[in-house]
Amino acid sequence: MKILTVCGLGMGSSLILKMNVESVLKQFGIQASVEHMDVSSAASANADLVITNAELVDNLRHLACPVVIVNNYIDNQEIAQALQQAGILQQGE
Repeated sequence: MKILTVCGLGMGSSLILKMNVESVLKQFGIQASVEHMDVSSAASANADLVITNAELVDNLRHLACPVVIVNNYIDNQEIAQALQQAGILQQGE
């Protein structure tokens, strides 16, 4: 499974989100490749899931994979809820 974390420039905030997504996945025993990148690169990338913020989601809705929103990149509970919404985590895990 390949997950992309996306921000405007693909540097700071997407890297923070990447690390926290990896932490949540590890907590639930789920293995995935998580990459961070800018919105322009993500618009043409192949992935199973894209995680971004509300400001950028419209730029990525055309992708074939689910695109979920996380607004607080350091809130692991919000990240877990986004992963549940995408079907990566099951309810009650």
